[in-house]
Amino acid sequence: MRIDLISLFPEFVAQCAGFGVVGRAQERGLLSIHGWNPRDHAEGNYRRVDDRPFGGGPGMVMLIDPLRAAIRAARAADPAPAKVVYLSPQGRPLTQTVVRELATRERIILLCGRYEGVDERLVAAEVDEELSIGDYVLSGGELAAAVVVDAVARLQEGALNDAESAVQDSFEADGLLDCPHYTRPVEHALGAVPEVLLSGNHAEIARWRRRQSLLRTRQRRPDLLAGAGLTAAERDWLDGQAGDDPPGEG
Repeated sequence: MRIDLISLFPEFVAQCAGFGVVGRAQERGLLSIHGWNPRDHAEGNYRRVDDRPFGGGPGMVMLIDPLRAAIRAARAADPAPAKVVYLSPQGRPLTQTVVRELATRERIILLCGRYEGVDERLVAAEVDEELSIGDYVLSGGELAAAVVVDAVARLQEGALNDAESAVQDSFEADGLLDCPHYTRPVEHALGAVPEVLLSGNHAEIARWRRRQSLLRTRQRRPDLLAGAGLTAAERDWLDGQAGDDPPGEG
């Protein structure tokens, strides 16, 4: 998969993507990341990429032409079709479903805004979709782009040493949150590992993990339960549990 970044600070995202799973994905040839700075396509001695907004108000707005030239240069660098995604607090929420869709593409171009954003005419002409990583405002789109890169990269086949790691993540199994996890030592001052995880009974372990996912989702993200595809038996069991069951019980 190829990801192109349109950003005033493309090296920021590249550095974030150089570690861990994303770094290994690049080393294995599963992912390539390419930065395009609109300032390289700006004119004049100052390479200006922004100007004051029409109508007045604080801040600056990114200019059309440098951004458009950078996007077109990115498109021309590879013949594969590329979806242009603008990282914006006004965009559709980034969910695991959206990440899975992006991960199937050969190419995506991530547009990172700065200041008060980019000229709306550029968005209308060149952007295919706007995505938001949350209901808050950042100084620019680079952090959001790094989140997208990480989430998409780990779904590339071969990126994870164990593919089951992605399958068992939060939001993957029927949209539920992940169950609690434990490792050595078995006994610790902070508590003991639940006995079922030491039993070697894989059916009971799977049952425990499923129920813990149900409990955790109800406690932390009850809104996810509606679309989780619970069986009647699971709903009956969940209805019979106290609302504050700690991990290890139920």
